[in-house]
Amino acid sequence: MQYMVTAYDFKDSDAINRRMAAREQHLKVAGEMHSAKRLVYGGAILSDEGKMVGSTLVYEADSIDEVRELVKNDPYTVGKVWDPENTTIQQIRLAKF
Repeated sequence: MQYMVTAYDFKDSDAINRRMAAREQHLKVAGEMHSAKRLVYGGAILSDEGKMVGSTLVYEADSIDEVRELVKNDPYTVGKVWDPENTTIQQIRLAKF
């Protein structure tokens, strides 16, 4: 099953600094998940000005609970980048072309 995560960053003035501090570890974990075929894709959500304000990811997982754990343990969650009040997880089905 596939799940889409949409996670917006906290909006305080220090949020971008926390994002940049956690970014290297977040990308390392994401790369490992992609190599293990658990992360289908991911990327930053950009503001109209082109600034990073969140992330979107698609996971391959057995359950939504599994994805909740992945999000909970992501360096962006641990590093207080993603706002849990502004994060959603939804089951999806990607089209095959």
